[in-house]
Amino acid sequence: MKKLQLTFKTAEGHKKDLVFNYVREDLDAPTVKKAMDEIIASKLFEKNSVQLYTEVVAAKYVERVETGILEKDLAI
Repeated sequence: MKKLQLTFKTAEGHKKDLVFNYVREDLDAPTVKKAMDEIIASKLFEKNSVQLYTEVVAAKYVERVETGILEKDLAI
């Protein structure tokens, strides 16, 4: 499963990620940018009076791949 990771700058200039687990995998850059701009405009996300999402930095799909090396059977 791919996740969508949106990276923003906070009002203090730090990077902050917003990750969605269940997303369409065919989103294009203009669609994602528009959604990120709407998140910024909503001003819904704040911590200690600091806006968490104030500037678009990046967006990417992230996929985790696991490769097993060793697994102990725990059945009794």
